Amino acid sequence: MKLLVSPQSIDEVHEVIKGNLVDIIDIKRPAEGSLGANFPWVIKEIKEIIPNQMEISATLGDLPNLPGTASLAAFGLAHCGVNYIKAGIKGPKTIEDAIFLMKQITHAVRDFNSGIKIVAAGFADAGRFNGVSPLAIPKIAAESESDVAMLDTAIKDGKGLFDFLSSSDLVQFVEKAHDYGLKAALAGSIKKDDLIPLIKIRPDIIGVRGALCEQNDRLNGKIRHEKIEEFAQILKKNL
Repeated sequence: MKLLVSPQSIDEVHEVIKGNLVDIIDIKRPAEGSLGANFPWVIKEIKEIIPNQMEISATLGDLPNLPGTASLAAFGLAHCGVNYIKAGIKGPKTIEDAIFLMKQITHAVRDFNSGIKIVAAGFADAGRFNGVSPLAIPKIAAESESDVAMLDTAIKDGKGLFDFLSSSDLVQFVEKAHDYGLKAALAGSIKKDDLIPLIKIRPDIIGVRGALCEQNDRLNGKIRHEKIEEFAQILKKNL
């Protein structure tokens, strides 16, 4: 199980890379949404300072249903040297539209570099904005030839993954992803107390930001290394 942490600045990256406790550095810009995209020059600067063994993920944004726009953004991000590209499926209202959106992203990226992993990220709280069902994400990921099916939460108001989906729902999500030959990733305002239940669900990747920040504030608080240590110790002890 890999730990993915989402810094938004160089200062935070220095906190994240201490001790080699994190597997994937996920570059985003929280001010632009749950999977808000950061700037190319920020990604480049972060890439230059992280250890070689750490993988890099970067977000495309909470995407509207604009496949051409999404594919062009993905093509640009593919040139930034990341290992994973995460696409937030927010605009599409149907499974068919979501598959089409993701297909254009995978096509654009693989034309440049077939080694980059594509993450189809849906939202556990999709019912709040009439989005695609979170349990449909593994199918969407598989049919668009993505590599990872992921869940997050779109609206950051203190409610987390377990407020919208039960443990049995999440087990079903992970099992579906694995049945399709995909990796499964879970995020969404995950707190320290959520780690043991999540470990039992057995996703391949757990993604965190807010709980690692000062005052648990994903927007204005900075990620602290000691909070990463707490998370990493719990994972190490229980895996």
